[in-house]
Amino acid sequence: MNLLNQPPLRRKSLHEELADNLRDLIISGELAPGTKVPEKELCAVFNVSRTPLREALKVLGADGLVVLEPNRGAWISRITVEDLEEVFPVMGALEALSGELACAHITDAEIAAVRALHDRMRAEYEARHLDGYFALNQEIHEAILRAARNNTLVNQYRMLASRVRRARYVANMTAERWEQAMAEHEEIIRCLEARDGAALAAILRDHLRNKLETVRDWILRNG
Repeated sequence: MNLLNQPPLRRKSLHEELADNLRDLIISGELAPGTKVPEKELCAVFNVSRTPLREALKVLGADGLVVLEPNRGAWISRITVEDLEEVFPVMGALEALSGELACAHITDAEIAAVRALHDRMRAEYEARHLDGYFALNQEIHEAILRAARNNTLVNQYRMLASRVRRARYVANMTAERWEQAMAEHEEIIRCLEARDGAALAAILRDHLRNKLETVRDWILRNG
């Protein structure tokens, strides 16, 4: 290998960093569905010009989080049942595949790390700290995805993940559904530790299907 001829490391551009920040604001609901993107205010907050901001909005438009309207600006897309029923089955298939591949490739150390995340998440659940629970939940699913050792899967998953996370944040989870979700995560850990790929794929698919039901019910009640 000729180290002198290696390409330089790629760093995120300004508009990519902006897209990441705006994505978080949309997922958390700080930029609410159906509202116009406050471009002037965001430029002031992030100390940028309109050009990188609009490039960032194009990225979010491709993700389905923003709707770009000629001569009217950008709007935070609404969350609809139809959109979720399109996205969630695809995500369920990707989650299932990540579980199968993870069980084939994951190391003992990685399993221990996921177990530690799970135990911390249970503590957040018992303390009824929803934000902390969600953050650790996401870390667990990302850890399983990384353990699959498949970059194509990772890229496809992350293209859709923000839409699923956003839907999860807006829907108020009932105590019963939260208890069910926690039980499902106990089963996820059990299957991972047993390296039972088929069983893990099934529970991950069911886990996402149950999330869809929760969000669908919320939209129908509040739509």
